[in-house]
Amino acid sequence: MQQAESRLGRGSADPAGDPRPAPGVYRYTGSGTDRLTLPPMTQAEGPTMPGTVTLQGAHCWAFRIDYSTHHFETWDYCLHQGNLSLTGGHVWQLWSIGPVNITNLTSITCSPGTLAVPARASPGEHSTSRCRGTSTAVKGQMTSTGPYRFEGVVTVRVGGTPVRAMRFLELRTDSGAQRGTERSEFWFSQSNGLLLRAQRSIKVTTSTPFGTSTYTQVGTFTLASLTPHR
Repeated sequence: MQQAESRLGRGSADPAGDPRPAPGVYRYTGSGTDRLTLPPMTQAEGPTMPGTVTLQGAHCWAFRIDYSTHHFETWDYCLHQGNLSLTGGHVWQLWSIGPVNITNLTSITCSPGTLAVPARASPGEHSTSRCRGTSTAVKGQMTSTGPYRFEGVVTVRVGGTPVRAMRFLELRTDSGAQRGTERSEFWFSQSNGLLLRAQRSIKVTTSTPFGTSTYTQVGTFTLASLTPHR
């Protein structure tokens, strides 16, 4: 949590009446596993996962979840006329092979309007996901496409407090430099778009000079407290 708090800086003020999540470091708990088949390696996620909200500009914010000290992911969100959309993000990982540390940073950009959360939506409505990504450790570009479907409004309990949440199901197919599938479920606060819970299952393959390597990630995390550290 202290490392996450040290990243907060300029742009993290909380303007009065701002419809976005309050900036700060939130406490999430969860579990999961990251695996590579080549070389064969496994890393655990959780159980404590700091989530950092940083405000950007007048309508946007970044959300970062630290699965572990070796793996974090960021999502960049923007609000426009009540609609919430994902504009991109980053994924960073570190793998230790004996005394050698190998890192990979993936930068993702999503087409305008993709992965949109409409201000007024009915269960079953969906938008089309189309994002592109490049990685420092993988040659070429990856394209991720698929539906992003609104499943309805449900109640999620955060530290004993009931919170109305919008539930979304995301199904994506990855092609290009990395090939595979992703299945994710997200629960956003209906009042301010804060991510309350996520459940993910990812499986992608990458060609390497030594053969095909398959990466899998399975895990879930849930917000433990509505009050952030500032």
